[in-house]
Amino acid sequence: MLVCKTRLALGSILSKFYSADQSIGFVPTMGALHEGHLSLVERAKHESDVVVCSIFVNPTQFNDPKDLEKYPRPIEHDIELLERANCDVLFLPEVEEIYRGDDKWAIDLDGLDKFLEGEIRPGHYQGVTQVVKILFDIVVPTKAFFGQKDYQQLLVISKMVSKLGLNVKLEMCPTVREKDGLAMSSRNIRLSELERKNALALYRALQLAQSEFSTKSIQQITADATHYLEISPGIDLEYFQICDGLTLEPIRSNRGSKLVALVAARLGHTRLIDNVILKS
Repeated sequence: MLVCKTRLALGSILSKFYSADQSIGFVPTMGALHEGHLSLVERAKHESDVVVCSIFVNPTQFNDPKDLEKYPRPIEHDIELLERANCDVLFLPEVEEIYRGDDKWAIDLDGLDKFLEGEIRPGHYQGVTQVVKILFDIVVPTKAFFGQKDYQQLLVISKMVSKLGLNVKLEMCPTVREKDGLAMSSRNIRLSELERKNALALYRALQLAQSEFSTKSIQQITADATHYLEISPGIDLEYFQICDGLTLEPIRSNRGSKLVALVAARLGHTRLIDNVILKS
């Protein structure tokens, strides 16, 4: 695997693929990699001639400076995992290589960045779209691969791609879970043993929604899952919501073409999100 730290070095490596009209698969990450990230690399390997993974902890998408400071950065372990996954190229830039000092960014996302995660983390998705646009400009991928766990993030990036007319196809890959159902996340390592056990309530609430979907109303499913989470130990619930899978607008019936249940909660100092698609 080749490791590049500058735009120039990466462009030099990828130029031969551009000229040969070969496909480039891109997996943007913030590091602290796990099997979920590696599943994106594997999918990209199947669908691309060359796979580029980036590791960049983006400061503009953190609302809390302490959260940015605490974000794990086990770069040597990450490189080892990517090499095992047969990733072709790792782009590993410093902040100064991404942001050149005169970067101004604001994009109208038609309100997708104003509710759920956007309401709790104001400005977060402006930071996400800013860095993804920069990375797309640098890598010029044919396809970019994202995990379903960050469902709203993918919709936001898709909106940006559409608004700016970018020539890249986005692929959503299924959430990878631990054997007990907990969605894999770089933040899981911050959970205590008890918090890790309590965190299973998030997926169980989503499973409850799945089991009730064909027999109960959306309102009753939401109430049942919310109640389950509110009485679960260690769960500080932020939201449980069933939404239109294309707009994330709250829905009152199951008639939509695609429906998704999303949950977010805090366990101690760690914040987790998860979702399941109820109808596709």
